[in-house]
Amino acid sequence: MTTTTVTGRKETRQGLDHLVLTRTFTAPVADVWAAITEPERLARWIGSWSGDPAEGRVTFQMLYEGDEMPAEDFVIDECTPPSRLLITTTSPHEDGTPMTWQLGLELAETDGITTLQFSQSVPDPSMAEGVGPGWEYYLDRMVAAETGADVATIQFEDYYPALSQQYREIFE
Repeated sequence: MTTTTVTGRKETRQGLDHLVLTRTFTAPVADVWAAITEPERLARWIGSWSGDPAEGRVTFQMLYEGDEMPAEDFVIDECTPPSRLLITTTSPHEDGTPMTWQLGLELAETDGITTLQFSQSVPDPSMAEGVGPGWEYYLDRMVAAETGADVATIQFEDYYPALSQQYREIFE
């Protein structure tokens, strides 16, 4: 088991609480942009999408959550290559009511180092205990995929429930 640490923080954006995580890559911004927007590259670490982004929406399918995870419609609120992608999606909460999520990916390159800042709205503070560890896991998978490391060595069990209590406390 690998020791993982909390890297996320809580920020209020447009009146909503967001989880914000940052990762850095020794790569040009265009390369990191491709890792989050090209279906084949995205599939190496999280999932894939289908559809025509020019229509303002795509269908996203998680690939590492088991077969029971349904595909989700992602509305593309803003796409400014290679620096900013804002998405809204709605999925059912545990009680069946719809839950709307805002996802943001912002990229900036300085001296050959690209910084990715990922954010997700957390409309219910109790959800932070799963959302935080989940994004730590997936973003570390992205780092592994983009650095040539073995993505299979990144194990969800190292993140959840190990980081759950810390994320719960951040969002209380």
